[in-house]
Amino acid sequence: MSAGVVDQVSALQVTKEKESALLFQTYERFQVLFERGEGVYLFDADGKRYLDFLSGIGVNALGHAHPAVVKTIAEQSEKLMHISNLFYHRYQAELSESLTKISGLDRAFFCNSGTEAWEGALKLARAYARHKDKAAKKPKSKFLVMDNSFHGRTYGALSTTGQKKYRAPFTPLLPGVTFVKFNSLADLRKKFDANVCAVGLETVQGEGGVQPVLPEFLQAAREMTAANGALLILDEIQCGLGRTGKYFAYQYYGVSPDIVTVAKPLAAGLPLGAILATNEVAAAFHPGMHGTTFGGGPLACAVAKTFVNELTSPGMLEHVQDLGAYFLAMLTELKAKHKVIKEVRGLGLMVAAELKSADVAKVVVKEMLERGFIINRTHDTVLRYLPPYIIEREHVDAVIAALNDILYANSAAWPVRRKQ
Repeated sequence: MSAGVVDQVSALQVTKEKESALLFQTYERFQVLFERGEGVYLFDADGKRYLDFLSGIGVNALGHAHPAVVKTIAEQSEKLMHISNLFYHRYQAELSESLTKISGLDRAFFCNSGTEAWEGALKLARAYARHKDKAAKKPKSKFLVMDNSFHGRTYGALSTTGQKKYRAPFTPLLPGVTFVKFNSLADLRKKFDANVCAVGLETVQGEGGVQPVLPEFLQAAREMTAANGALLILDEIQCGLGRTGKYFAYQYYGVSPDIVTVAKPLAAGLPLGAILATNEVAAAFHPGMHGTTFGGGPLACAVAKTFVNELTSPGMLEHVQDLGAYFLAMLTELKAKHKVIKEVRGLGLMVAAELKSADVAKVVVKEMLERGFIINRTHDTVLRYLPPYIIEREHVDAVIAALNDILYANSAAWPVRRKQ
């Protein structure tokens, strides 16, 4: 064994032992200790290179160590990193101007994460209901949210997450939440009533297996909320900010939401989330009703402004659309060869291959990692791909070739055999 390998095993083992003794045991980590990243690649402690097709679960959309991001961090960290929201700095207004321009909404509130953005959106919806009907003894308060959804880990977000495995350990949760079968018009119409203050959903469900909303379902949700004084809240924390090949996934549908939540790639790896809303809805919050210590700090907002500048640069969205279409086509060809692949789906560079077995999916993710490819498994059976926007066709080809080899190599051991 080389000295480098010994060092890697030793460093990994030391880290594992310290974490085991000192950290809450909330993560099942892969047995890799990463030290640096460059572009679409990560490098472990032994120098082994990995093609990153997960990008930190959609966070590193510009890849690792992007020159413009690194430059902004270096320059801003020497000027101002934190001042609190008691004072002004230039970047919140500039970033809000950029985000409202590409979203079609009017105002922004900055927080630290996706779950905080969703939490704030729920508060805003309840506040809007009271603000709109000040005379009502019982303002609208009911949330209609979707089965199979995922909105975060805080209590409000968890209460509106439609997967029991996340909710069950923490019951009782917040009241006033009703779950609707995702993409079922009949169920939406059945459960919508005069007490609904908002309908909330992911435009593309991420943790739920990369499931896009149907156009007719989203359109109905928009029509019903608008007609009844309720709000439409769209969670674009994973599918927004260019991931699908549009600035926001809802822009494929011709629907204008009242509130949108974003986070993951916004500050290129630094913690930052945002609530975007119309002027009418944002007016329901007045000073003192909502706030944050760290959210919207000068460093994170300066970096986010750089990210949006890169996102809106000529050809970026077209590149995401082109590579996403190519990736889906290659996965579709692979599906024709391997019966274990049940379905491929996606939008832009938010792509999934659903397998017929959770055991198979688990093996595939592990063997891909061993071969130097980072993907992950969600919803048990779904291989999820969230690569950086800067990937090229050669990177897609490498992932497809590795996946094809793994499926062929293991086909005899799996109960669902490949097609001849």
